[in-house]
Amino acid sequence: MTLFTTILAFLCSLGPLIIFHELGHYTVARLCGVKVLRFSLGFGKVIWSRRFGADQTEWVISILPLGGYVRMLDDRDPGTRALSEADQAREYTRKSVWQRIAIVAAGPVANFLLAIAVFGGLYMVGMDEIGTRVRGMEASTPAYQAGLRGGDRIVAVNGAPVATYAELRWETLKAVLDKGGVRFDVAQQGGARYSATLPPAALAGKNVEGDLLGELGISTFLSPVTIGKIPDPAGPAGRAGMQPGDRVLSIDGQAVPDGAALMKLVGQSCGRTLQFVIERGGRSLSLTVTPELNKATNISRINAQIISSPEMVKVTLGPLDAIAAGAATTWQQSVMSLKMIGKMVTGQVSLANLTGVVTIADYAGKTARLGPIEFLSFIAVVSVSLGVMNLLPIPVLDGGLLLYYSLEVLTGRPLPGRIVELAQYAGMALLVMLMGLALFNDVNRLTQPAPTPPANTYIRCPND
Repeated sequence: MTLFTTILAFLCSLGPLIIFHELGHYTVARLCGVKVLRFSLGFGKVIWSRRFGADQTEWVISILPLGGYVRMLDDRDPGTRALSEADQAREYTRKSVWQRIAIVAAGPVANFLLAIAVFGGLYMVGMDEIGTRVRGMEASTPAYQAGLRGGDRIVAVNGAPVATYAELRWETLKAVLDKGGVRFDVAQQGGARYSATLPPAALAGKNVEGDLLGELGISTFLSPVTIGKIPDPAGPAGRAGMQPGDRVLSIDGQAVPDGAALMKLVGQSCGRTLQFVIERGGRSLSLTVTPELNKATNISRINAQIISSPEMVKVTLGPLDAIAAGAATTWQQSVMSLKMIGKMVTGQVSLANLTGVVTIADYAGKTARLGPIEFLSFIAVVSVSLGVMNLLPIPVLDGGLLLYYSLEVLTGRPLPGRIVELAQYAGMALLVMLMGLALFNDVNRLTQPAPTPPANTYIRCPND
């Protein structure tokens, strides 16, 4: 069932994005007076086709649903050459260079417009997101040394307001990529305000590919610990007499403010008996719990569900503000994608970050199981990525064609056919290599062992 959900979610996410992209090309081509012969979802063998409209455009579904194309009258292709005088006026290469630029650019632009519409719609409906209140941090972390304190709420990063943890991470990531410092504007619970500044030196060498905020010592505020389900009555929690709904107050005399603190204390026990103080029905009780150690994973546990949720905020905007926020989010993600690509090209970021259809399918399935809001957010993100990818100046992509036409605008004449042909071969080879690398990264990511969880986040026994 999980595999079926993943495949269905992948098709339901990528399919509409491809259709929307190709509809951009199709619509502008028709507006420019170009005759469209075929609109295809997918490549390869045609498995369904119908003809519609005055031009009897063929609408088809092909066997490989990993892209699509719009075939127009084009004298460069013997199979689509304009034969009649009427058709010659509607042939693609006879249109002005600006019309050809508009037709090619319409595909990526359609993806950006779709992302703006989806993001904007989500902001209008309202999205529950993790807030910017931070939990307590170690004194050795850069954030603590800069003056940030647990329980306070970050309200701006370098002057840019932030209301959600995602915005906080985004603005911090931008500052790190720009090799600048970070100034956090912070609000305390009583209303007082202060600033905590991290200089560029404190950010140097931080991993932009992983948990950047975690490396700085920043993590989201969590609610006090409540015990959820106890799956095995014979497990440590069950034997000790724990019950669902118990609130954990302390362990061995140390206060337990949230789930992360509980996991750290249990992880450090390595099977040693612990004294839990819990609250049940308004009374405090003391329970003796001996965590069990899984020798295969070196992780200890009490075998109970730990409920400790992040603080959530609901972001709801009016129509105009929502569309503006959607446009801003789309722009930010596009810029960040280009920066990441640039850093991969220059070697500043590992090529292991390049992902392909397998990872897209995996995340499509995961977000679909989380709910419609998460799934639609994922679709918008992929739409932005699809638009950015197609604008890269690689022959055979839209960006490659835009590069040709830009040179035509500058020189006043089209590039020689032989140069275009050689560029197409080189572009195809590069694209195949990138797809192969992305597939390798996808498979490697899914098959490699899970990374060792950090002791301050998961229940883990340190090695002797």
